[in-house]
Amino acid sequence: MPWWIWLLLALFMLAMLLIGAAYVIVHGLRAFHVVADMGSTVSDKLSAAGEGDGPEPDEPPLFTQPLRHAQERYAEAHADVVRRRMRAHDRHADQWAQWRQFNE
Repeated sequence: MPWWIWLLLALFMLAMLLIGAAYVIVHGLRAFHVVADMGSTVSDKLSAAGEGDGPEPDEPPLFTQPLRHAQERYAEAHADVVRRRMRAHDRHADQWAQWRQFNE
């Protein structure tokens, strides 16, 4: 084979290596930015979760308090659940009424 074919093959191989390296670098930087953004989002969510409304630090554990206190907290939580279900039911009924009115 003539020398110029070997030169073309070597230049083609060098060009492909450079293009491949550029491709890896560009996509690696994009992935780094995505991971960094996700990491900051996760850290924000975790810090917000740590600041949430929890039991007061001065409040003793629930199992050391009178049973009446636990019953009241359970009743409040269950009432919240029932209210949330009723709101969802009301929204559902309102939507169906709106669709029924639209179709008539």
